[in-house]
Amino acid sequence: MLKIAKFGGSSCASGEQFRKVKEIVMEDRDRHYIVVSAPGKRNDKDTKVTDLLLSLYDAVQNKSGAEAILEKIKNRFRDIISDLDLSISLEADFQEIYEKLLAGESRDYAASRGEYLNAKCMADFLGFPFVDAKDMIFFLEDGSCDFEKTEMMSREVLKDLDYAVIPGFYGANGEGATITFSRGGSDVTGSLIAAAVHADLYENWTDVSGFLVADPRIVKNPEVIDYITYRELRELSYMGAGVLHEDAIFPVRKEGIPIQIKNTNAPQDHGTMIVANTLKKPRFIITGIAGKKNFCSINIEKAMMNAEIGFIRKVLSVIEENGISVEHTPSGIDTLTLFIHQEELESHEQKVLQGIQRAVNPDLIELEADLSLIAVVGRGMKSSRGVAGRIFSALAHEYINIKMIDQGSSEYNIIIGVKNEDFNAAIKAIYNMFVLSV
Repeated sequence: MLKIAKFGGSSCASGEQFRKVKEIVMEDRDRHYIVVSAPGKRNDKDTKVTDLLLSLYDAVQNKSGAEAILEKIKNRFRDIISDLDLSISLEADFQEIYEKLLAGESRDYAASRGEYLNAKCMADFLGFPFVDAKDMIFFLEDGSCDFEKTEMMSREVLKDLDYAVIPGFYGANGEGATITFSRGGSDVTGSLIAAAVHADLYENWTDVSGFLVADPRIVKNPEVIDYITYRELRELSYMGAGVLHEDAIFPVRKEGIPIQIKNTNAPQDHGTMIVANTLKKPRFIITGIAGKKNFCSINIEKAMMNAEIGFIRKVLSVIEENGISVEHTPSGIDTLTLFIHQEELESHEQKVLQGIQRAVNPDLIELEADLSLIAVVGRGMKSSRGVAGRIFSALAHEYINIKMIDQGSSEYNIIIGVKNEDFNAAIKAIYNMFVLSV
C-alpha cells in the first residue's frame, strides 16, 4: 500500500511534535512520501514561522528591523535542531535567504522558506532524502497550478525514491521563480503528489481528530464526522469549514484516492475518511454545518418579471461588468434576490444599482446588509423527510428570522440566510436539532 502523509504546522511546531511525527511514520512503513508545513504555533502566544518570514520580507522592504526578525526565525529552527540533536546546520540557508531578500526576491519566496527549512530538518530526523518542491510542483503564468507538468515531474523525481520528505505550499513557474499556493496550501501539495504517484491513501495529519460537524468555537465539543464524501466536503469547505484546503480535493478526487484526516496528538483516533462515495450510513441526517458572515442582498421586484425574456441575464451582466461574484440567486415569480459579499458591493454600490435600473427598469430595488449564509450539508438528507421543516422549527424556537432558504436539486445541501447577529445561535440551534436530539 502506498500512502502520502502530510503533517501540518501544529504537527511540526517543535522537537516534541517532530518525535510524534517520526513515531507515526515509522509505525507504518507504507507512509512513503512525507509532506510538511512550516512550524506553526507552539502555544497561543507564539507566532507561526510563515508569519515571521512575511514580517521579515516587509522589514527588508522597509529597511527596518529585519535582523531582529531573522534572529527569531533562526532561533525557532535552532531550537528544533538542538532538541532533536540533528546533524544538519541551516546557517548557510539563513544567510542565503537573507541575501536573496535584500537582492529583491519575492514575497512568495519569503513565505515558502518555512516549509523548505522544516522539510530539511524532518528529512534529517527521519533519515529520508529531501526533495525540493520546486522540482516537482509547477505553476502556469497566470499563477494556477500546471497539473500536467506537476504530475509528470513528481512521478519522475520520485520514481527511484522509496521514501522522501517534501516541503509543501510552494513550487516554481516556468522561469524558476518561487510561487506559493494560498495559505494552507501544503494540503494541495500532498494531494498533487498523491495523485501523481497513484497513492492508495492520502493522510492529512493535523491537531484535531477529524472533520467536525460544526465549528468548535461555536458549538461545544461537536461530534467528529466519520465518513464524508468529496461532494459534501466541497460544500462545507467553500462555506468556511477548516481543517483541509478546499483545492486539495480536486487532484485526489480525479484519481479516486481517499483522504484521511488524522490527529498527530491522538494517532489512535479514526479521524475522518473522505471518499468519492460510500454505502456507510451517516450517524446523523446531516453531515456538517458551516457558514460565512458579511453578505448583503439586492432584492429586485418587477411585475411579470417571469415573462420577460433575458431578465436574469441582464441583471447578472451588470454584476459581472463590475467584477462582482454572486453567491446565491433565489427568485420568485416577480422577484429576484442576489446574495453578494458585502465588501465587494460596497465599492460599486451606486454603479450597480444604476446599471440594474437601466438594464431592466424594475419596480423596486431594496438592499439589506449584514447577512450570513449557513450551509447544512449531508448525503442523508436526500432520503429523509422534513429536513427543511426541522430547520425552520429549530430556528423559530430560538426566535431567529430566516432571510432566505435555498435547496439545490442534488438535495445534498440547504442554504439558510440569517442576520449576522443570529449566526452563532442559528448554527447551535441546527446542531442541537439534528445531532444532540438523536
